[in-house]
Amino acid sequence: MSQSVVNLTVHGIGPTERAMEPDEDKTWVSVEQFEQVLDAAMGRPDVRITFDDGNASDVEIALPRLVERGLTADFFVLAGLLGEPGRLDRSDVRELQGSGMRIGSHGWAHRDWRRLTDEQAVEEIAHASRVLGKLTGDPITEVAIPFGSYDRHVLRRLRLAGVHRVYTSDGGRASGDSWLQARNSLHHDVQAAWAHEVLTGKPTLPLRVRRQAARVVKRLRG
Repeated sequence: MSQSVVNLTVHGIGPTERAMEPDEDKTWVSVEQFEQVLDAAMGRPDVRITFDDGNASDVEIALPRLVERGLTADFFVLAGLLGEPGRLDRSDVRELQGSGMRIGSHGWAHRDWRRLTDEQAVEEIAHASRVLGKLTGDPITEVAIPFGSYDRHVLRRLRLAGVHRVYTSDGGRASGDSWLQARNSLHHDVQAAWAHEVLTGKPTLPLRVRRQAARVVKRLRG
């Protein structure tokens, strides 16, 4: 039986030059908060750290702190926003990869994948991965779903595209080798106690039941 893991999601860290999307500030953390979470994750092989959105803070703030602690992480990049103010550019992605970090796709332009036209779906899923694959020199086989928004149609498109692993925002632990990986997002009010609870605590039975029910609904709806 596969060991369970805890997947953490980081969005932005510290100050940013770019305008934020509505409610995006709720997933932005301070450098101190980020460091507290990293320190709690050290020595925990069951903890996976992931980054969404391709913010400049990924390379400016996160990368040196990960390297300093001997940690690796997965960076899910928005291929269509590379080089925009406050975002990673192509050289940043190569720097992350050269430092031992893994690169995945977060799509093209940060759109809700449940609301895509067929043409947009091709751009978000297939084209974005091709662009990042050419940039890194490696196939891009893992994706993180924007906003954690998915249904059976989104999952079908990802399977048909040959995606090997899909990260969501469903919360809780995940089976280490499962195709669909639940994640736990850091928020602006995260404290050291939160990291300890998420990494070491066991959710109550009612919470586990609610999370499982929500996942089933997402997989079947559409």
